[in-house]
Amino acid sequence: MIDNDGRGDRHPGPQADSVVALVDTASGVEREVIGTWLAEGGLDREIGTDAPVTQLDLDAKAITKRLVNRNDDPLVVPVRVLWLPPERDGVRRVTFADLAMLTNPRKPNRLVQRRLLRTDPDRHQVLVGAPARLSELRMNYPEAAALLRAGSGDAFARSVVRAAVVALERAERTVIGDRYKVPQLVAEEILDAPEFQRKLDYIADEFGSDPDQVYRSAEKALHELVAAQSRLVSDLFTQAMRPVHASTWKVDPDLHGLDALRTLNRKYPLVFLPSHRSYVDAFVLGDVLARNDFPPNHVIGGANLNFWPMGPVARRTGTVFIRRSFGDDEVYKAVVEEYFAFLLAKRFNMEWYFEGGRTRTGKLRPPRYGLLNYLAAAVRSRRVEDVMLVPVSITYERLNELGAIASEQSGGKKKPEGIAWLARYVRSQQHSAGRVYVRFGEAISARERLASHGDPLGARPLTIPLHDTATGAAVVPDETALAEVERKAVQRLAFDVAVGINDVTPVTVNALVTLALLGVHERALTLGQVRTVLDPVLGYINLRGLPAGELSKLRDEQGLRVVLEQLALAGVVTVYRGGLEPVYAIEPGAHLEAAFYRNSAVHWFVNRAILELSALTAVEAPGDDPLRSAWKAAFALRDLLKFEFFFPDRQEFADQIINEVRLIVPEWDEHTPDDRLDRQFLSALTDSGFVMAHRVLRSFFDAQLVVAERLADRPADAVIDRKEFIDECVAVGKQMLLQHRLHSPESVSSELFTSAWKLADNYGLIAPAEAGRAADLDTRRREFATQLRDLGERIARAAALDPSNRNTL
Repeated sequence: MIDNDGRGDRHPGPQADSVVALVDTASGVEREVIGTWLAEGGLDREIGTDAPVTQLDLDAKAITKRLVNRNDDPLVVPVRVLWLPPERDGVRRVTFADLAMLTNPRKPNRLVQRRLLRTDPDRHQVLVGAPARLSELRMNYPEAAALLRAGSGDAFARSVVRAAVVALERAERTVIGDRYKVPQLVAEEILDAPEFQRKLDYIADEFGSDPDQVYRSAEKALHELVAAQSRLVSDLFTQAMRPVHASTWKVDPDLHGLDALRTLNRKYPLVFLPSHRSYVDAFVLGDVLARNDFPPNHVIGGANLNFWPMGPVARRTGTVFIRRSFGDDEVYKAVVEEYFAFLLAKRFNMEWYFEGGRTRTGKLRPPRYGLLNYLAAAVRSRRVEDVMLVPVSITYERLNELGAIASEQSGGKKKPEGIAWLARYVRSQQHSAGRVYVRFGEAISARERLASHGDPLGARPLTIPLHDTATGAAVVPDETALAEVERKAVQRLAFDVAVGINDVTPVTVNALVTLALLGVHERALTLGQVRTVLDPVLGYINLRGLPAGELSKLRDEQGLRVVLEQLALAGVVTVYRGGLEPVYAIEPGAHLEAAFYRNSAVHWFVNRAILELSALTAVEAPGDDPLRSAWKAAFALRDLLKFEFFFPDRQEFADQIINEVRLIVPEWDEHTPDDRLDRQFLSALTDSGFVMAHRVLRSFFDAQLVVAERLADRPADAVIDRKEFIDECVAVGKQMLLQHRLHSPESVSSELFTSAWKLADNYGLIAPAEAGRAADLDTRRREFATQLRDLGERIARAAALDPSNRNTL
């Protein structure tokens, strides 16, 4: 009981002169079962003591009256009857058939309990939680002594109840499995915590509020926030939702990664941070964890999904619905921070989708930092020793919801979630869509990684002197500077998670096929021509040892034909069969859907594409030093793409580019050219069998061009509304596409325009010019547009070098 976060093991209790059995019963039948069990020496068998036993109800009032003021030191032991469902297919679980009988096998009524004792005695078991002496319980609640001196033991009694409940829950999980680990009495424990009460008092004093009103607001926020998990609902919800994805995808989980996480979870709480490509992500991941006996995650979800009947059910399976915006509600902020710290301190696992929403392009979106800030606060406060962050990649071979995602990108409105939306969504999932790959990246220590990124982790400002870059003198940061240090550390931590997700994201068959078809302009390819594109890319993937799906399918004609036909059935590829042989192309109007599949793996080819454009720059604009020109171009491209991809620091990026060079020219290190990059290198590049620049980067730079040109046409002193501007880019982008100034419809994307807006803002091209600076801003905007036009022309020349294009022509 002392170990009320559930970390200790059950063990024989210490010898004591007396024992108090805290009996948790819901019926007279259970009371009789426990009474008989005690009389027959059950407690002696469990904890090895024959001291006299006093039974006491597990109730705060009874404990206050008969236990907290005792002068001796009895051994306190919680006891409960556990009822088990019948065994079905080797597993004890509740089914909808039980629900139809209006009974819960885990909590049968007293009549059913009587019958089970006669007919199925194996369906019940007396549980004993880990015991503790009364003195140890007082030590575990530091305020107990002061409360007792003041003549009030109610708060201490409630802490004993919570400790007993947690001890019984842990004992129960040794029987039913960790997948049923659920928190109990959360709101009550948080509200009783002296530190949290002091925090509420501080808020009341700081804002001149009534302390009682602040307390009631916190209580209301907690009950709104806390997930009330139910084992019955969890069983039934899993059975109801599993068919939604089980009939659609074959789930391919990383079992080796799960074994490593299980070991870590014995010591640390885990926070799963998955990629977010579909509404079904949480169901897929939850099912994988449940099948492997992981405790259920507390899934942080947006309030937009808290609609009937989804919301009430999801809350009882561990979903925490959090407001999307807190505004200036300091009480709600304090409650969220305390709830996070509570869950992590008690080693309950958590899960949220740190991109802030589903990806619209197929690749990772820039992360949101809000929830990571609360996690970092828990680590800084030392409420938790450490938290292990788990990057999770969930990658689908095909998604049935892509039509709606593509519509939103091209200017359509997102339909609000609700019961009708849910029915449509479930109906849309009833078509086979291949595999879904669930991969777990290497777990990241939040404490170690924050510290490595400069976070003082709660140290006083005086202990973390910074240094003036000009004089080298120590500078003690103020609170604002300290907050900035902490903010940047969290941002870099989020970057590490994103890289971890990308590192385990597999290249799927559909990603490569759409990569091939999107790389040709308004042309269809035969089966053989598709293979001409894919074969050297498959060799490249094999050479680099990239994680991959079932790519062996693409190495023979029959397997490749099946993949193309499945994409045709999904409406992504069109097939013409009227000529000598079938030819394949992207379905008109489906370029955004095709790009979604390609982009799930596009990060693996970005450095190769940057190298190609840099080499072309060295040949076409060598200057005095071609090699220097190539490096300058590479870093400039990296900077243009920094809001689209997760690049490492400059030195590591340079090392990665050199590794790409070695793949093209293996003898590079032995025969380093004399500071030159010439056409011979370009020849070696094309001899490798493929060029990636136009297939990987063109859509991003085309979208940036639209934004750049719209900015160049705006008055330099005008204030620009972001939403109105993005809508204008979508409309003008469609016009530029019709004029063949853009290569493909995949460039006309509100998501890509938004990233390009962030880039332009980073370059100081969005805010209106200050007085007397309009000409300078106008010039810089036009230079930005010219840079992107030149880059588009260079990509077109790279496309002409692509051997697959030459072979096709």
